[in-house]
Amino acid sequence: MSILADYGTILLVLGCIFCVFMAWGVGANDVANAMGTSVGSGALTIRQAIIIAMVFEFLGAYLAGGEVTATVRKGIIDPAIMAGHPELLVYGMLSALLAAGTWLVIASMLGWPVSTTHSIVGAIVGFAAVGISTSAIAWGKVGTIVASWVVSPVLAGTFSFLLFKSVQWLIFNNEHPEAAARRFIPVYMFLVGFLIAMVTLLKGLKHVFKDSGLKLSYLENTGIAVLIGLIAAAVGFYFLRRVNTQAPQGDNRYANVEKVFAVLMIFTACSMAFAHGSNDVANAVGPLAAIVTVVSSGGAIAAKSAMPGWVLLLGGLGIVVGLATYGYKVIATIGRKITELTPSRGFAAELGAASTVVVASGLGLPISTTHTLVGAVLGVGMARGIGALNLGVIGSIFLSWLVTLPAGAGLAIVFFFMFKSIFGA
Repeated sequence: MSILADYGTILLVLGCIFCVFMAWGVGANDVANAMGTSVGSGALTIRQAIIIAMVFEFLGAYLAGGEVTATVRKGIIDPAIMAGHPELLVYGMLSALLAAGTWLVIASMLGWPVSTTHSIVGAIVGFAAVGISTSAIAWGKVGTIVASWVVSPVLAGTFSFLLFKSVQWLIFNNEHPEAAARRFIPVYMFLVGFLIAMVTLLKGLKHVFKDSGLKLSYLENTGIAVLIGLIAAAVGFYFLRRVNTQAPQGDNRYANVEKVFAVLMIFTACSMAFAHGSNDVANAVGPLAAIVTVVSSGGAIAAKSAMPGWVLLLGGLGIVVGLATYGYKVIATIGRKITELTPSRGFAAELGAASTVVVASGLGLPISTTHTLVGAVLGVGMARGIGALNLGVIGSIFLSWLVTLPAGAGLAIVFFFMFKSIFGA
């Protein structure tokens, strides 16, 4: 306890610095991947994508980031094993943040689209297994998370495949595709608004209204989500009317339809940014929340503590700064190199990925957004045939994922013993 009494403030300040560092890496690497489909399809410029992501990433992180944060904070390792030495948990979480942040900076500089979830989970498991004990790790929870890394791209790919097939069936195969697009796209806009609102109301806002006494029934939440979905559809319908589709488009009879889908991509880009922020802010603030709990309680690591709002705020700001300053470096990797994307294909990929990420966030499952979005883009590509995929790029992306886990774990182990030698144990 004397270590926390003597160095508690210093450790807390280091935790905040490392949290912002890690969040910066999330913004620079992972957010860029999340917005890549919008840029790759030509629906948004890089500057527009960054502005949209800055707003909705922050909203997702602050409003709906609490559920996943709880999993990263106390679901991967068993804090009871370190009850006699709470400083070890603090060292470990500091190490995990610094290790994951360092790896993300390296990957971003090299242009590798790696998983921030892989980075932080690997780092936590690494320091706990080597620095504490293998019994300190909740292997069941880790197994669930690892399984989600396989399940999430499959689910996202399936959703995106079915969405794009529905677009082909309802719009592109229609005798009058432009008229069909104007008729059915508001329905897709309703789905975007309804899905995001439903999961946010049911799960994401739990920590915001926890002490307010506000409780809504499932039916009331559904009614609110339906209303928000209708508003999204109405706004989308308004913008669709402003799209000029009268200009001649040469031999491409679907060019005007793609112009309409470009409007829809703005909505799916917002939903993807919100979904990413709600899930991946946990990678930065989860370890900090554990540090704050231990230091503020004087070492009572098993004590329950509400997620401080300023911690989520710190993580959200770090993500935004990372995206704005370095996001351009990797933003086109998924959007332009896996398969050729048009606004209609990008829409299917983004909505499929956003659906998967937001639902997983509501369930408290820290999936990899990178895996999910790659799976979604693959699903759209598969809908056009295997020849539409760049298998070489896909292979290099998979290889970078394999390297991320041991890299995060190895760096965390080194930093853990460094902190032990500096502050004592």
